[in-house]
Amino acid sequence: MKILVTGAAGFIGFHTSKLLLERGDEVVGLDNLNEYYDVTLKHARLGILTPYARFKFVKLDLADRAGMAKLFATEGFDRVIHLGAQAGVRYSIQEPFAYIDSNVQGTMTVLEGCRHNGVQHLVYASTSSVYGANTKMPFSVHQNVDHPLSLYAATKKGNELMAHTYASLYGLPVTGLRFFTVYGPFGRPDMALFLFTKNILAGKPIDVFNYGHHRRDFTYVGDIVQGVVRAMDHIAQPNAEWNSDRPDPGTSKAPYRIYNIGNQQPVELMRYIEVLEECLGRKAEKNLLPMQLGDVPDTWADVEDLVTDVGYRPATPVEQGVRRFVDWYLDYYKVKL
Repeated sequence: MKILVTGAAGFIGFHTSKLLLERGDEVVGLDNLNEYYDVTLKHARLGILTPYARFKFVKLDLADRAGMAKLFATEGFDRVIHLGAQAGVRYSIQEPFAYIDSNVQGTMTVLEGCRHNGVQHLVYASTSSVYGANTKMPFSVHQNVDHPLSLYAATKKGNELMAHTYASLYGLPVTGLRFFTVYGPFGRPDMALFLFTKNILAGKPIDVFNYGHHRRDFTYVGDIVQGVVRAMDHIAQPNAEWNSDRPDPGTSKAPYRIYNIGNQQPVELMRYIEVLEECLGRKAEKNLLPMQLGDVPDTWADVEDLVTDVGYRPATPVEQGVRRFVDWYLDYYKVKL
């Protein structure tokens, strides 16, 4: 198949593109290479993808309406995996308009491209952050998510609503994936594992929010991308039993599905740090801080729908996943312990 992957120079987009190429698909990878974090890391990811004969990179901003329309009309994609977005809960408080430009306007251009060019299936990234003020655990796609706590979460909830509208109006099959704290090699430098590793190696303290009482459904990127590709292969179908008197938020009478994609085994933040300390052979100096604005104390994914429908089952324990990240970090940055 010919597949568009947006955000291909990003963390999950890179790993997804690589898996698709390894199984023989043709991939057009789109990214605007913005400077939200170190662009050299994005170029390093692209450096691994570009030798593949069936990979083509396009530097383009999702919010460029004319450019996106031309790309879709010219390339003739079979399927689209839309992972490009402005990420980060905390940054959305500092730079809110960046999230409207990328996540709302950018998703609109993707939806329009799919609608007008016969795309068979659109899979797009949502986030566990949409659960916001929800406290019933584990988080289920069959719960309402109407109380976001950050603009980032609100834009992703908006993406889910936009996608449902296009599924309903135009019969476009769409599948949304709510990612739960993804980590692993080539991860984003603004995420906890990367920041912790960098500071511990430099002998600097690490900032531990909520005084370390967080629990997160840390999910290894290798497990995540298996789920992404399986979801793409499983085209969303209408739910024949959907009842408007008792509407199920996770399905629809339109070809629309929402899935959680996580590890289904929340880990306490202090245990996560402890595993990292064991891998580095060093103790962290912890700067214990209150919970940050827009953050939530716990995440825990119910992934049974994804297990049932596509056979997704995360298999990487945090001890193994963190070790793989550390090995990559030491090699990439040429650090000797």
